Parts: sequence; C-alpha cells; structure tokens
Amino acid sequence: MKKLTISILSVLVFWSCNSAQPVTTPSPSQNNTNSCYWQQHVDYKMDIDMDVNTYQYKGKQTLVYTNNSPDILNRVYYHLYFNAFQPGSEMDVRSRTIADPDRRVKDRISKLQPNEIGYIKVNSLKQNGKTIKHETVGTVLEVDLAKPIQPGESVTFEMDFDAQVPVQIRRSGRNNKEGVALSMAQWYPKIAEYDFEGWHAHPYIGREFHGVWGNFDVKINIDKNYIIGGTGYLQNPNEIGYGYETGTVTRPNTDKLTWHFVAPNVHDFTWAADPNYIHDTMQVPNGPMLHFLYKNTMSDEQKDNWKRIQPKAVEFMQYFSDLVGKYPYKQYSIIQGGDGGMEYGMCTLLLGEGTYEGMIKGTISHEMAHTWFQFLLASNESKHPWMDEGFSTYIEYNAVNSLFNEGKENPLEEAYEAYISLAKSGREQPLTTQGDRYVYNRAYSLASYYKGAVFLAQLGYIMGEENLTKTIKKYFDDFAFKHPKPLDIIRTAEKVSGLELDWYLTDFAQTTNTIDYGVKTIESNTISLERIGLMPMPIDVTVTYTDGKTEDFYIPLQMMRGEKPTKATLIKDWAWAYPTYTFETKKAVKSVVIDPKNLMADINKENNRK
Repeated sequence: MKKLTISILSVLVFWSCNSAQPVTTPSPSQNNTNSCYWQQHVDYKMDIDMDVNTYQYKGKQTLVYTNNSPDILNRVYYHLYFNAFQPGSEMDVRSRTIADPDRRVKDRISKLQPNEIGYIKVNSLKQNGKTIKHETVGTVLEVDLAKPIQPGESVTFEMDFDAQVPVQIRRSGRNNKEGVALSMAQWYPKIAEYDFEGWHAHPYIGREFHGVWGNFDVKINIDKNYIIGGTGYLQNPNEIGYGYETGTVTRPNTDKLTWHFVAPNVHDFTWAADPNYIHDTMQVPNGPMLHFLYKNTMSDEQKDNWKRIQPKAVEFMQYFSDLVGKYPYKQYSIIQGGDGGMEYGMCTLLLGEGTYEGMIKGTISHEMAHTWFQFLLASNESKHPWMDEGFSTYIEYNAVNSLFNEGKENPLEEAYEAYISLAKSGREQPLTTQGDRYVYNRAYSLASYYKGAVFLAQLGYIMGEENLTKTIKKYFDDFAFKHPKPLDIIRTAEKVSGLELDWYLTDFAQTTNTIDYGVKTIESNTISLERIGLMPMPIDVTVTYTDGKTEDFYIPLQMMRGEKPTKATLIKDWAWAYPTYTFETKKAVKSVVIDPKNLMADINKENNRK
C-alpha cells in the first residue's frame, strides 16, 4: 500500500473480495487463497469527568464497531486494564510467584488499600439501544450480544462506567515517585482485537497491548489548574484558555474545564495531567510539532535537561522518518509520566528526572522508535513482543550511533552479546513465546529486545544491507496502519531480495536452535569448515595467504536459492544437512576467519578462526 494521508486512509484502504467482506490490501500472512486481508474498525466517543481529589472518574462511552471480517460475531470483549491493580489479580500473583519479579511491581499490588487500587466498573452497556449482558472476569469484560454482528455491519455500543486511578505501580497511575498527578494509559474500557486468528482478549498480567484501529473523540472534564498532554489534537484551546502551541495560560473563572481531543486513525488513546507542567514545543522541519510536558518543580539542572533533549528529539524524528517511513501525524508529545518509558498513540510517557544522556539515549530514542514499530506497524505486543521491542531497538541503536557520532562499525554489538549470553544460559525460550509465558522476566527482555534486534541486523548480513534498508521501507509502506504478523516481515524481505528466507524465520524465531560454525582444518590450500549448531547460515570467510595477501569468500546457503550482493569470491553452495564443507584456494593458506565482521550471531567465536 502506498503512503496515504490520515484523513483519507480509512476511506481508501477498503475494497471488496465479495459483497459481504470489506477488506484492505492482501496480507502475505494469510494462507487461505480465498480470503483477503481485513481488519476491524472502531469509532470512540468518550466523556470523562475526573475528580482529582478522590482520583475517581465517571465515563460515558459511545463505540461504533464495524465488523469488517467475514465472520458472524456472537460475543465481544473489552479490556479493563486498571483491574490488574488489585490484590489477588493475575498481575499481582504472577509478580509474587515469578522467580525474578519486576522490581517496580514485586508485592506492591498486594498491599494496596481500597482507595489505592485501580478499577473499571461497567454500570450499563447497550447494543443499538438494547441492554446486553456482560460479566467482568479479571481484566476482561465478556459481553453477550443481543444480536450477532453480521459481516460488514456496524453496531453502536453505549456504556456508562466508573473508575479509579491506582497508585502508580506500572505505567499507569497517580502521584508517582516523580510527583506526576495522573498518568492515564490503558485507562478506559477498550474493545479487544478480532482478526483472522480470532479474538485477542488476553488478560493483563504483565506484558503489553493490542488494539483496534479507529478514531477517538475524547472530552476530559478536570480541575481547571491541570494541564493535559497526550494522544490527539486539542480542539478547544480558546474555551479552556490554553494556547497549546505556545503554552500560554489564561484560564476561565470556573472550577473545571473540559479538554476536547480528537485522534484520527490510531489504536489507543493516552493522556497525562498535572497542575505543574511546563509545556514547550519545537517544530520538526517538514514534520510534526513536538510537544514537551514536564514538571516545573524539578531542579534547574533537570529542567535544563528537558530543554537540551528537544533539538535531539527533532533529529530522532527526522532519522526514523527517513529510515522507516514519514511520520504521518501533525504532532508528537514527550511527556513526563514518572515511570520508566512506554510508547503510546502520538506520544510517550517517561521518567523525567534522569540524566541528559540517560533520557535521550536510554529512553526517548527507544520510545520514539516505537512510534514506527508497534504504533504505526501495529503488531501484537503480547503475542509477538520481539517485533516491536526488537525492531525498535534495532533502529534506536543505529540512530544513536549516527546522531551521536559514536562511530561503531556494528551498532548492534551490544544486542548480539546479550542474545548470545541468553542462548548459552539454558534459559532461552523461542521468540514465539507469548510475552507472559516466559519463565523469567530477564529471559523475556533479552529475547524480545535483543534477539529481536539481532533478527533484523542479521537479516542484513544474510540478504545484504541495501536489501535490508529496502525491506524496512517496503514493510512500512505495505503494513503501516495494519497489524503485521511475523511472516509479513520475512515475506517482504523475500520480495525485495528474491531469496528464499522462510528457514530464517523458522530457526531464529520459532526454535532455540543456535548458530555455531567453525574452522576445522587447514592443509596447504585446502580449507575444511564445520557446522556445529543446528541453525543454517550463509558464510562469509576471509582467507589470509602465506604471502600476506587476503581474499574474501562467500559460501551461499543452498536453501536460500540465491546469494546476497557481494564483492567476495563466490564458491559452491553449502547444503545444511552436510556437517562439513571443504574448498580449495589457489595459494597456500596461513589463516582463516569465519564472519570477520561479527555480523552473524555465532555463539562460539573461538572456533571461528584458525
């Protein structure tokens, strides 16, 4: 799909395979030749009344849900994420029973008092005006429909709900350690995703999110002293007396103000509010306006850090837009949320009191990268966390290396080392593992962030860096504003390179097979190599002759059915099932090195040279 502006995207992406099934561009991940790619659509309207003294709020939600699937839907599901922050919840129990709990969570949920917990209570729910049955089961609302939703049909759900903001434990909450009043992520009843794999109504245990693409129209009624930043465009700056582009404040004489935001074609809505926010802006040339919201109660040094990060954030926005695809919205916000860092629609919430380098290199670089990998390329963060965490880490490390002139030959060297340590630890699980099913939190992090990053970096080694660059751009062009699956990235790479690459996805993502090639023997001008690990790879070899000269060789992997572009001497294919490979040179050999640039994630480098 070619890049389209947001205003017309939702209109233009649909065409029909048949009259009952609105669809979008076909997806390689769907193997049924009789079906086409489709995705559901939502239009939210919400009116929220927030009490900043009790941290409770009342909500009215009108949701128009369009069933673009070929299936008849008899039920729907909503996520009620705030219910995780209650003693005895799955998040609480998992945190207290896993071997290495998240230090930010540990047993804190179990100690929350009734006025400190989080909850979302659905008081009423109607489908096209008719009251329908629903049951809250942990963090999921199970809904029995009054009437099945037919393919191509749109229905309207009307909901009244009450909620309470929890003491901040993880990502969302109130009055965190940095003093931010309200960090409102995953705060509303959010309808679950339904796709060709079925419903994704997973409980909120510890990992991340998945949502339906659509439009949001949100009004937040809150104490007049509070300033709000987050997803969407502010519609009524004059009514609230707030110059959102300039940060100027002239508040009306009233106790509460209603902030009205509209967000087109997003899959989530997040906001943060505090009475002490400073609000700065900086324009990205030929790009969005960047907004920065941070507390004026910080030290002068910390506030100066927030000034210093702004021009660098502009550079990151430009770098990522050039590498992946142009950022399509008119604004992006970087907001002090007071807990780690997490990506959301058109914004990120992050810690605000760190060092300059820690904030810009350690957090903002990564969270801004997520704008592309997960927010625009909306893979399922719970089911395929490596597709967003790993791919974001890949472009983040390259951006930091470039924008800070670090001069690293391999910017992903740290990621390679982290993955190899995991592979040798005995604790690795396949990348296909659902995010909550990892035995160890650390194994999840090393796999998702670092092995996921190596997946892309090593793909460049396999197919050539120029082909990888083209693949990333085509992946964005074809799958932005969609829900790509793992097969989509590898099929994109195959289309760009003309190579067969399914073996790479199979071995590196679906197993814990490792790469281990070694130099077995050198006899005059005859070189013998061996494959020790189970995972196949094409091989780069550098030979140094006894006369001091060197020659590069390239050994194609037979099952790739082709070769990457290279200036090395091309020799015969190596079929995977053969454990050894022998070739001859024209001169006597002094030494041999496999993978001299260390771009292959070989778990034993010691046997790579002789």
